[in-house]
Amino acid sequence: TRLTVWGSLVLLVVGFATVLVFEWGNPGTLGPLGVAEKILTAFVQGTIPRSGGYNTVDYNAMDADTTAVVTGLMFIGGGSASTAGGIKVTTFFLLAYVIWTEVRGERDVVVGRRRIAESTQRQATTVALLGVATVASGTLALLALTSGVPLDRELFEVMSAFSTAGITVGLTAELPGSGQLVLIVLMFIGRVGPIAVA
Repeated sequence: TRLTVWGSLVLLVVGFATVLVFEWGNPGTLGPLGVAEKILTAFVQGTIPRSGGYNTVDYNAMDADTTAVVTGLMFIGGGSASTAGGIKVTTFFLLAYVIWTEVRGERDVVVGRRRIAESTQRQATTVALLGVATVASGTLALLALTSGVPLDRELFEVMSAFSTAGITVGLTAELPGSGQLVLIVLMFIGRVGPIAVA
């Protein structure tokens, strides 16, 4: 619960700040809006990649640095008990604690004065690595089936499918049937979960 609540708050702030700062002057997104509208739109667009499925600005018009952060937020996804996709907030922050513990040379991973069992750490690692492998395989498959499409657009669509975020840069409609089938498979894996599918 602690990882989910605090992790979600951190990701809300990161998503909001990223969109607000990177898109502030972008004429295709937040640029033409007033200050209050910019803040509201940035909050919505910083939250949507982890939960929603709609957009209030065109993702095609966003700067590459913003879409890179949005892609990362989609991969993380929502809370463990939610219907949001991704590897889940708890998994992401548990792995951050595992890394922090290893960097500090400590023996046990402790979150809020509670030791995290090695089986839980293994499960989190498995979910994250299967997620990375699924996204990498899907991206390579799309690259093989299409030509002339920038990698960042294909990765964005693959990540959206895997995380079941439901947002797009408009590439899905342009894909051949085989590419759309790849996205369908990714949506299924993302919804069911990589461990369950494996």
